Amino acid sequence: MSRSTLEVSGMGCICAPGNNLNEVKQSLYTGERFPMPPKKIETQLDFAYPVFEVASNLQDMDEEATRTTKLALQAVHEALSQAALSPLDLQKLRVGVAIGTTVGCTLNNEPFYREYHAGNNPGMAVVDRYLANNPAQYIARKYHLTGPVATVANACSSGTDAIGLAKSWLKNDMCDLAIAGGADELSRVTYLGFISLLISSASGCRPFDKKRDGLNLGEGAGIIILEKENRLQQRGADSLAQLIGYGTYADAYHPTAPHPEGTGLKKAIEYALRESDISPEMVGFVNAHGTSTPSNDKVEGNIIAEIFSDRIPVVSTKAYTGHTLGAAGAIEAVFTIQALIDQKLPATPGFEQPDEECRISPTTDILEIGTEIGISNSLAFGGNNSTLLFRRAN
Repeated sequence: MSRSTLEVSGMGCICAPGNNLNEVKQSLYTGERFPMPPKKIETQLDFAYPVFEVASNLQDMDEEATRTTKLALQAVHEALSQAALSPLDLQKLRVGVAIGTTVGCTLNNEPFYREYHAGNNPGMAVVDRYLANNPAQYIARKYHLTGPVATVANACSSGTDAIGLAKSWLKNDMCDLAIAGGADELSRVTYLGFISLLISSASGCRPFDKKRDGLNLGEGAGIIILEKENRLQQRGADSLAQLIGYGTYADAYHPTAPHPEGTGLKKAIEYALRESDISPEMVGFVNAHGTSTPSNDKVEGNIIAEIFSDRIPVVSTKAYTGHTLGAAGAIEAVFTIQALIDQKLPATPGFEQPDEECRISPTTDILEIGTEIGISNSLAFGGNNSTLLFRRAN
């Protein structure tokens, strides 16, 4: 296994706060957020629960691409641009593509399913389009890439696990460079599903707040470019950060709830720390999963306090993006890296009253930090828990 350091050379992001990383940063550092009733989802509900929709209509993207794929492509383009990599550069390398998604686009094909269920013949165009829009394969085809390709569907940790998979590819010399992250679009099925689970907030979500009452769904994509240190040096490019640790562990406790004692999350964090030879005291902040649901925030808060102390700076950026499901871990990885670059954390909007059962309180104002290392958590339905550990570039 290669011991070469894994460098992040480019990042891209599109979500409700902005159509690119610069726009998103502006919202994060001004505390602006825009939860509102969905514009692209129709229901017969008496009340429209707010969501975080991407403002861009993405009409200039590939016509055959679904919205999920378009979100991913937008973030990939931005990340490659920042990494100073052209399509021709990529074709000279073994480039892997790992993309996490949960909803993808299949759940937005309700008219087809209804027609089929009614005994009609709706035609297979919708199915063909869906099958052609495996996001990782779509990106690999578009850029003519020849490395390993995988789409990871592991609920809310999909984006984090895709980055972890890409890390493994590079460490085992399966590719020279990897495009990794996650993308997900809003869907009527998931929108109604989360409402039926009674975990959707009727207002803007409030991570870790004592009066938190649920999450808001969102959509978007986050992408990072990962490459080996020696190859980055060969092409004279700059590093934004280093990916130094990844841990994942399943609770196998409940289809949707985390283990009450946070068993899986604790083991995932501890593995990432051991792998990177980092002690808890060296970690400067946590970008929490922070969904604003009662049990999730309580479990995560207790594990953060147990491993790192109850005074470590914590932020939940879902207060700006909503819960973007399969994209969440990747978007939050981008935000974690950006915080290391900027040496500051945004406030966590909506948080007002500490909850003693959570044991931690997130940021309430922009916080200047002086740290080299940050961590990003993901807790998923199905009991999966994953963690990424990043170090600021020298």
